[in-house]
Amino acid sequence: MGLNQDHCKHFAGQCMMARRMVERGVRCVQIYSGGMENQRSWDGHQDIAGNHQGFARETDQPIAGLLSDLEQRGVLDETLVIWGGEFGRLPISQKGNNPGRDHNPHAFTYWFAGGGVKGGVHHGSTDEIGFKAVDDRVSVNDLHATILRLMGFDHEKLTYFMNGRDFRLTDVAGEVVQSIIA
Repeated sequence: MGLNQDHCKHFAGQCMMARRMVERGVRCVQIYSGGMENQRSWDGHQDIAGNHQGFARETDQPIAGLLSDLEQRGVLDETLVIWGGEFGRLPISQKGNNPGRDHNPHAFTYWFAGGGVKGGVHHGSTDEIGFKAVDDRVSVNDLHATILRLMGFDHEKLTYFMNGRDFRLTDVAGEVVQSIIA
């Protein structure tokens, strides 16, 4: 899992804590990779190659260990693991000696494991330069509807009353991405 390796022991410790919490019945656990400064977070506005390579190295072995631990203990099938961020990265570099990339709200990547998800399934694609999602597009509302379904909720029925009307967590949109559900 990487607990004894300096480059990933911090994140490995978070993965170990998450696994222990899941084993004890905690329903939702969030762990976080990175800090708040550009070079201490995934926010690669500068030196994206060095930035993302470092964070991938920090997280790769621990997340693989977490998935293996959950599977070995027989709880991966009932534990939904979601990996992603709040946006993607533009396919063009910013200016500078060590260029980075700006935010891209038009295309982003998430991966799911366990918890009712089909293994080895790929859904959607971008244009030829990675700027915009073009095939099997998934909106944020669709992403949320799918997560809620995998957690056992019907997003169309999950409403709350505010200012005189019912609201859904996915607002008035959101389609479950059926192709990834086992």
